[in-house]
Amino acid sequence: MNSLKLFWSIVLFACISGLSISCKDDDPQPDPIVATTFTDLAADPGTGVNPATGQPTGITNKYTLFSFKTGAVVANADSASTKWDVGFRRTTIIVNAGTSGPGAAGAIVKAALFDEVKEAPADGYAIDNKTATPAFAIPTGSGNGWYTYDASANVIKPTAGKILIIRTADGHYAKVEILSYYKGNKSAPTSTDVSGHYSFRYVYQPNDSKSFE
Repeated sequence: MNSLKLFWSIVLFACISGLSISCKDDDPQPDPIVATTFTDLAADPGTGVNPATGQPTGITNKYTLFSFKTGAVVANADSASTKWDVGFRRTTIIVNAGTSGPGAAGAIVKAALFDEVKEAPADGYAIDNKTATPAFAIPTGSGNGWYTYDASANVIKPTAGKILIIRTADGHYAKVEILSYYKGNKSAPTSTDVSGHYSFRYVYQPNDSKSFE
């Protein structure tokens, strides 16, 4: 009798242990939220400046593609894929959706302080549509999207109190604040600094959540 009880006790323990292991496997821990800064992303800055016009020379007109998932630049050869979320070319930022790419990306230009935005909105995301006005989810032109042109200093400055909420190509979310448009992450640039280099901070939510905390 004691041997029989021992046998069934072992069987019961094994079943409970197996169930516990199964539950752990079916309930993985969420990936950590990413909060970081990317410095000096070259957005087709060109190779020089025409002294007569002040315009850049040697530009390629190609976008520098970026993935929030990997935190890295994506090869331009993958422009027709969903490996990238946003693309940068001079002052223009595109999203991987609509007329710019095959993804499900979108953007909201939000008047808010970066740290105040705790969660991505459920809707309201624009996509690129180059046959419409505006043509881009993040509008171009001084005061329309992320930047303001300071004519007195002849520099591009991120507009204070404006951030970007990005829905990524695969349906996750990031909040982004452009810090500088000049090489070296210059907070007070001059017209002699090298432009076309983005520094930005962002928080990326890799899980099925809109929360940035």
